[in-house]
Amino acid sequence: MRVFLRLHVLDRVAIGLLVVGLLCLATGLLPTASAGDAMTRIAPLLAFLGTVIVLAELTSKAEVFDVVAARVARAGRGSYAALFLLCVAFASVTTIALNLDTTAVLLTPVMLALASRVGIAAVPLAMTTVWLANTASLLLPVSNLTNLLAADRVALSPLGLASRMWAPQLAAIAVTMVCLWLFYWRRGKRDGAGADSGIERALPEPGAPAAGPGAARADAVQAGDAGDVRGAGNTDRYRPPEVHRPADPVLFRACGLACAGFLIAILADVELWVASATAAAVAVAAFAVRRRSALRLSLVPWRLLVMVPGMFLVVETVNVNGLHDLLASAVGHDGGLLGLFRAAAVGGGLSNVLNNLPVYLAGEAAVPVGNHDQLLALLIGTNVGPVVTPWASLATLLWYERCHAYGVRVPVARLMGTGAVLAVTAVLASVVALTLTA
Repeated sequence: MRVFLRLHVLDRVAIGLLVVGLLCLATGLLPTASAGDAMTRIAPLLAFLGTVIVLAELTSKAEVFDVVAARVARAGRGSYAALFLLCVAFASVTTIALNLDTTAVLLTPVMLALASRVGIAAVPLAMTTVWLANTASLLLPVSNLTNLLAADRVALSPLGLASRMWAPQLAAIAVTMVCLWLFYWRRGKRDGAGADSGIERALPEPGAPAAGPGAARADAVQAGDAGDVRGAGNTDRYRPPEVHRPADPVLFRACGLACAGFLIAILADVELWVASATAAAVAVAAFAVRRRSALRLSLVPWRLLVMVPGMFLVVETVNVNGLHDLLASAVGHDGGLLGLFRAAAVGGGLSNVLNNLPVYLAGEAAVPVGNHDQLLALLIGTNVGPVVTPWASLATLLWYERCHAYGVRVPVARLMGTGAVLAVTAVLASVVALTLTA
């Protein structure tokens, strides 16, 4: 029991979910056939999730993200408006191409370090990361695990899904940009002093161990050139940072090429877990030659690999014991505009109560087989809508944990209040875009 209590709260939640799910299976509340079907379906997703996070972790250690972040800041040429657009593009592309969990885990510390580099509050960049990790995850199967499930149901290839979801994706990003600027990026909200930031930056004590990837670099920047531009948030200009040069150019190139190969493979319709596993193997091989000490079992996202099956077992249990009928009644059978709005509202609302991944799986079974647009509307709700509560998506949970590890405190009331505005407006705009391009 003492060992269990020493674990991080999210580790305890993950283990608890798996134990509850197994108990449901053992007691007969969850039929063996239903559990087997759910596990068979998510097995490739778990393989993909495990390998893509390893790829992303090693890519971060090779400083690929740091180099890109520094270049983004320099490309802004001291203009906050330009920096805003570049950060939106950076977070969006990372989410679309490398999965929303990658954005939450690895881009968050890079963005926090970037905030120190340009001398502004952490909150604009932190919120840019978590919101776009969710709202920019509609375009490709790789972008979100729910997309993999939807693409399989409607028999769409990666390019086929992109051709159907490009308009909803653009609508979601556009609404996110408006909300980010109004709530977090406009003058007075991005003040480096943090008076109205809604977030507090508590750096580790001198000599304390690094909190996570990039922490040491963030501390160094905070102690160095950031001091020359402190308070710059009151103006429309910032000082661009110096060029970031990776400590090991060979690792940098190897991991960069691995990521590029991964993107080419998924566009060529290679199975996602095969593409991610191959790219991760390339990165692992490079580190085995250049920096073997970085290869640790902690690279594997054990928490996610335990939490995801547990969530699916628990929700599947609820589903076979009445949730399916409730969802079917709420979603309805209308494949028209009203039916699309109902499906999106149910997906987004229930995701903020439970979690978007199992909610999508349960909701999918409630959508009539031939209503493909209604299923895509449900996907919009479960992807774009989970920005209100911290547990609504795995990406938000991971982001919240990273912020906490880096000493960043995010007031839940402000997170939920602004997130509710974004969820409603972005889901509505995305469903309208889906309808107009049908």
